Amino acid sequence: MNPIKTTRKGAVLLVTLDRPKANAIDLETSRIMGQVFADFRDDPDLRVAILTGGGEKFFCPGWDLKAAAEGDAVDGDYGVGGFGGLQELRGMNKPVIAAVNGIACGGGLELALSADMILAADHATFALPEIRSGTVADAASVKLPKRIPYHIAMELLLTGRWFDASEAKNWGLVNEILPADALMDRAWALAELLASGPPLVYAAIKEIVRDAEDAKFQDAMNRITKRQLETVDRLYASEDQLEGARAFAEKRDPVWKGR
Repeated sequence: MNPIKTTRKGAVLLVTLDRPKANAIDLETSRIMGQVFADFRDDPDLRVAILTGGGEKFFCPGWDLKAAAEGDAVDGDYGVGGFGGLQELRGMNKPVIAAVNGIACGGGLELALSADMILAADHATFALPEIRSGTVADAASVKLPKRIPYHIAMELLLTGRWFDASEAKNWGLVNEILPADALMDRAWALAELLASGPPLVYAAIKEIVRDAEDAKFQDAMNRITKRQLETVDRLYASEDQLEGARAFAEKRDPVWKGR
């Protein structure tokens, strides 16, 4: 059975990692996820993706250690987007929402961190327990100290301890905590709100954020003002740029065409 289920609703794509018992990711599943997200990235009719886990207990526990024990190499071919298909996918300039419906640990937490917004069920729990299996949470080691206070990030990485949704929100790792039965309704509502927005602006925002991550402020600003970023150049020459100004002047809602 395909471990990845997809549902399209208008301009929104729901991606469900559904691989019982725990939604762990092996090499084959990662490659499938990469293709799903690459297709989403390249489909002009899709504007927002939601990522969640099947069932009620697990979002994703990360790497499938049973598959690893049977020969899946930790540095094997994860597919076009790296582990989980998302965290290394180039040119992902559309919003992605993670709806964390349960346990998100190891690579599962790293996968959630690859999204632009994270919604968490009130029973969700998190951890980076890689140290206990003799490996490193590589993506989290890169991302986490940039997202939350350094000493907290290092504590989580070095101890592998569990923490709940309230603590995750306290450190700014999740946007909202919701009752389990309200999680997906909120995810859909947020996705539909984003889907009604200006896709070229979203693309420019995501590329600017990526490009500026390790750049000096003025260098990043120069690249924007000189239109050296593809998405910014496209936005500034677009119909949508004019539409936004016209809609404001005419006191009406803009109609975004993505061109």
